Amino acid sequence: MKEYTTVKQLGVDEYIEKRSRFICSCKPVSSVEDAEAFINDLKTKYWDARHNVYAYVLRENNIMRSTDDGEPQGTAGVPVLDAIRKAGIVDVVVVITRYFGGVLLGTGGLVRAYSHSASLGLKAAQPVVMVPCTVCSVTCSYTHYGRVSALVPACGGVTDDTVFDSDVHIEFHIPTGLLGDFNKQLADATSGDVAAEVGDERYFMSNP
Repeated sequence: MKEYTTVKQLGVDEYIEKRSRFICSCKPVSSVEDAEAFINDLKTKYWDARHNVYAYVLRENNIMRSTDDGEPQGTAGVPVLDAIRKAGIVDVVVVITRYFGGVLLGTGGLVRAYSHSASLGLKAAQPVVMVPCTVCSVTCSYTHYGRVSALVPACGGVTDDTVFDSDVHIEFHIPTGLLGDFNKQLADATSGDVAAEVGDERYFMSNP
């Protein structure tokens, strides 16, 4: 597992270029089926638009697809795909809906318009870095709780839940590469009385 960049949520933005209206819709997806469903939903929503250009990139099998949807070849889908790749974003689909304003933009104008629109949509969807983390738990006495609870964020972890019972049970996740240092500091801080229980490795947003 290694970190990657995707988008946090559905994002929509638009702008006008020589009376043509470009609406960019961007969404995180995890499969071809998810991407195609989103594309089809927008084609239905914007049924009266001249073009619904799209591109998507998936981590699994390194899938990259795009279409010009009636625009001159290479002036729409490819620029959108290039914008996604230059941003280093994966597991994402971008659909740009164009309502033609009556003024031809020319080949260069179309490339610039679709590239700019894609960038706006990606920004609206809020790029986030997904980091492989290990899910852990610690059970400690109330005597050790203050030091242990402070150690989690100090070592780069995030506390997910804390249960106060006869002892204190802390659940947290931490970037896998930082787990070794956390374990060492935990042993030092508690004189070896407390150890972390290690669970699954999962992805979490580094900047939620």
